[in-house]
Amino acid sequence: MRLLLLLILLFPLIELGVLIKLGSAIGVLPVLFLVIGSALFGAFCLRVAGVATAWRARERLSRGELPEQEMLEGLLIAFGGGLLLFPGVISDVFGLLLLFPPTRRLLVGRLRRRIEAQAQRQRAFADELAARSGRSPGERGGERDANLIEGEYERHDR
Repeated sequence: MRLLLLLILLFPLIELGVLIKLGSAIGVLPVLFLVIGSALFGAFCLRVAGVATAWRARERLSRGELPEQEMLEGLLIAFGGGLLLFPGVISDVFGLLLLFPPTRRLLVGRLRRRIEAQAQRQRAFADELAARSGRSPGERGGERDANLIEGEYERHDR
């Protein structure tokens, strides 16, 4: 946690140092155009990719499927476009990596595996707690699920 906080505090200083080095190597005007151009490209990507992702998610919903892939890709596209909006070379590189489809799909795959593993750990923990307290996993606090209607039925075949 301390390392993350340190990186967050040092990131602007590192970005500034890289911009100064790049400015001294290629000149101030090209670096200024690079920063402004990447910000405009990031805003464009946020607008276009967000609409395209929403369209693909809507198509999957209309087919009765969950659009988890599209939602995760849209989140990464938004994060990549946001990184391009920040002035700096390092954030632009990470933003472009998130906008590049093969790296984005790789990250989405890793993210999905991590989310599924986390969900399974939570389910296993909840089932273990329910078993220790003597309840079935569907019960909550000694009460049955609110959507469960108990009753009896009799079948009459002719």
